[in-house]
Amino acid sequence: MNDIIPTVGIIMGSQSDWATMQHAADTLEKLGVPAESLIMSAHRTPSRLHYYATGAKARGIKVIIAGAGMAAALPGSAAALTPLPVLGVPMDGRLMGGLDALLAMAQMPGGVPVGTLGIGKAGAVNAALLAAAILAVSDERVAQALDDFRAAQSAAVPESPDKNA
Repeated sequence: MNDIIPTVGIIMGSQSDWATMQHAADTLEKLGVPAESLIMSAHRTPSRLHYYATGAKARGIKVIIAGAGMAAALPGSAAALTPLPVLGVPMDGRLMGGLDALLAMAQMPGGVPVGTLGIGKAGAVNAALLAAAILAVSDERVAQALDDFRAAQSAAVPESPDKNA
C-alpha cells in the first residue's frame, strides 16, 4: 500500500485531457513531488468537484493543477471552492486551438484567481514546475530538486550550433 500523501492534485475534465496532463504528472514525478491525478468535470460531475476541492487542503494537497478545454470551467470552479492555489492548463482544442480555454481561464472575476499557464504540453509542464516552485518556498527537498532540474536544463543547451546537424 502506498503511504505517500500527495501534495499536488492534478484534475482534468475528461479522459482525453490526460494526454496533456500526463506531462504535469511526469514532471512532478521527476522532481519527487507526490501527486494524484483525477478526472472531474465542472459541468458533468459538479458534486465530485465540490467534494474534491473543498476537502483537498485537509487531505494535504497544497496546489491544484486543473486542465480543461472549451469553456474551461474546471480551474475557476475549483478556485471558487478552495483557498489553495489553482493553476490552469488550457487544452489544445479543435475549434480555436485552445485559445478559447486560455481566455476563459485568464479572465476570471476579481477575487477568484487562477494562475493560467500556456496551452497544451508546455503549459502542463510549466504548471508542474510552478507548483514545485510554490512548494519549494517551504520544502527544501523540493527546492533542491527544482534547482537540479534547472541546472540540468541549462547544461543541456549547447554553446554553439552543431554545423553538421
